[in-house]
Amino acid sequence: MAMNLFGRRPAFSHGDRIEAEGFPIRLTVNARARRVSLRIDRIRREVIAVAPSVRRLPEAVAFAREKADWIAGQLADLPDGQPLGPGMEISLFGAPVQLLASAGRARFTPAAADRPAAITAPDDAAFADRALRLVKTEARRWLGERTAHYADALGRPLPKVAITDTRGRWGSCRPASPRAEASIRYSWRLALAPEAVADYVVAHECAHLIEANHGPRFWAIVHDLVGDHAPHRAWLKREGARLHAFGRG
Repeated sequence: MAMNLFGRRPAFSHGDRIEAEGFPIRLTVNARARRVSLRIDRIRREVIAVAPSVRRLPEAVAFAREKADWIAGQLADLPDGQPLGPGMEISLFGAPVQLLASAGRARFTPAAADRPAAITAPDDAAFADRALRLVKTEARRWLGERTAHYADALGRPLPKVAITDTRGRWGSCRPASPRAEASIRYSWRLALAPEAVADYVVAHECAHLIEANHGPRFWAIVHDLVGDHAPHRAWLKREGARLHAFGRG
């Protein structure tokens, strides 16, 4: 067998993003995999081609091309984008919120005994952006309050809280260190989930203030805070793609 004296790099590498038959493909190497396979990332709306080794990535790409019809069907089943507009009704932490056109400054009006909550903004090209900013503001307020609640329950100082639009995670926690205070980031899209689901994510991230892993002690803390977490995790797995389609045209 001839030696590769020039050390030529393989055609594909772990993490590469390519297109095959017009579909977005992300290449992944998983040493525990026994064969090449495909799965759909419903959040990023792309195909993941998995191979047991870098050497077999070309095989995974070829497999993806062979399964073009299956990929097309899977991507077609993903929820369509849901741009915001006047007359819509959305749900924030499980409560109905009406989107209404109104002159003047964009504002969020909490629910009252005789009406649901409302987001009002001028009916122009910037309506969706204004409404989305108010949704994010409500997400920051609610998630911040629940973070304070669970941090206090765990006897930990209130961490810094930030709201992001990440697609890979609903939340992330950096525990305190000698050099920096603790911080937690949440996806603002948690505001679109039922209150109990969003609350579970907050408890999950706050539990990381004590346990930075997902071992038995960590899950015991989560259980002490919110009880059985399995239904909430299942809801996010089932409905996550719909939440990430929200607000996208």
